[in-house]
Amino acid sequence: MGMTMTQKILAAHAGLDEVKVGQLIQAELDLVLGNDVTTPVAITEFKKMDIDEVFDKSKVAIVPDHFTPNKDIKAAEQCQCIRNFAHQMDVENYFEIGQMGIEHCLLPEKGLVVPGNVVIGADSHTCTYGALGLFSTGIGSTDMAAGMATGQCWFKVPSAIKFELTGKPTKWVSGKDVILHIIGMIGVDGALYKSMEFVGDGLKHLPIDDRFTMANMAIEAGAKNGIFLVDDQTLAYVNEHSTKPYTVYEPDEDAEYEQVFKIDLSTIRPTVAFPHLPDNTRTIDEVGDVAIDQVVIGSCTNGRMSDLRIAADLLKGKKIAKGIRTIVFPGTQKIYLQAIEEGLMKIFIEAGAVVSTPTCGPCLGGHMGVLAKGERAVATTNRNFVGRMGHVESEVYLASPAVAAASALVGKIVGPEDLDKE
Repeated sequence: MGMTMTQKILAAHAGLDEVKVGQLIQAELDLVLGNDVTTPVAITEFKKMDIDEVFDKSKVAIVPDHFTPNKDIKAAEQCQCIRNFAHQMDVENYFEIGQMGIEHCLLPEKGLVVPGNVVIGADSHTCTYGALGLFSTGIGSTDMAAGMATGQCWFKVPSAIKFELTGKPTKWVSGKDVILHIIGMIGVDGALYKSMEFVGDGLKHLPIDDRFTMANMAIEAGAKNGIFLVDDQTLAYVNEHSTKPYTVYEPDEDAEYEQVFKIDLSTIRPTVAFPHLPDNTRTIDEVGDVAIDQVVIGSCTNGRMSDLRIAADLLKGKKIAKGIRTIVFPGTQKIYLQAIEEGLMKIFIEAGAVVSTPTCGPCLGGHMGVLAKGERAVATTNRNFVGRMGHVESEVYLASPAVAAASALVGKIVGPEDLDKE
């Protein structure tokens, strides 16, 4: 029996000719990632190993992005801890305020992840990088510590689900709508510890930014990782951003999949995930009358240039509805600067939005957008669990940048197509 893309990558990094589902392997790592929340715990465990240096100072990345700029003394101490460690260990890929971004937007932009890699990160959305045809997955802080020390990690080889994508999405449908549609279809545990592999002719209609969004939310279906077939779009992105060598892996024709789903992208409608799970989805036609208090556009899911352009296109020359707080936060400093140069920030501010430096703050209810009791937010983020963005009696509705921007203008959840009706 043949192997999937993920299985081939894991086999290569374990020094094996083949691997089978459920097999325990020890794989070599191409990158180990941590942030300001998870790395301090990893550093504590690392020090217990009585090791003087990381396995490879060029293969560790530390990004302070969750509570930065520091929101309080505790956050400042966490960042001080990781800053001191990075300097002590001479970590090459430590990104200070001013150079950093939201980790899962920043690492691909910096060319640190390329096809065929094995990447672990002490953050569940590390699966984002699978958009470039590599195996990346979230791990705990203890595994991060071991990875920094040894350059290796244990894995149980996952089974896989294949998603054959065909057709072309309609104008306002993006990768966010596609992945919400899929999660709504299979459930938040529908791909539990499995690899979600995306293939098919429809890929040519999904830009890399859309693929990042979809791979990012593979974990919201319980997946071990999400991975896309490498094509010309992938290679164009990689060659623009990286000089690292890479290897392209394709699934064998006789690769074994637990399930195969065929999805016609042209049939998908703008989709919203209602509280309090990402699989509680409804199309924009089924939403009903849902008034909102806040809109958040950004995050590691939808904070890239294409996302900001879509939002700006809808907000240009208009005013956000009275009483609606709208926060826009780009994924990286580079994206921030490009948005300024393209005039997008002027559009956002004139429309009545506030623009933030790159941060994870609003997404996890950490700072800069925390919800009070009873408040509702439409967010382009990835989770809408109870209390995710603030009070346990607040509500988060997950949507695309197009739906988020349109909703900001009206004050309730609507799609871009509905703006002419208001």
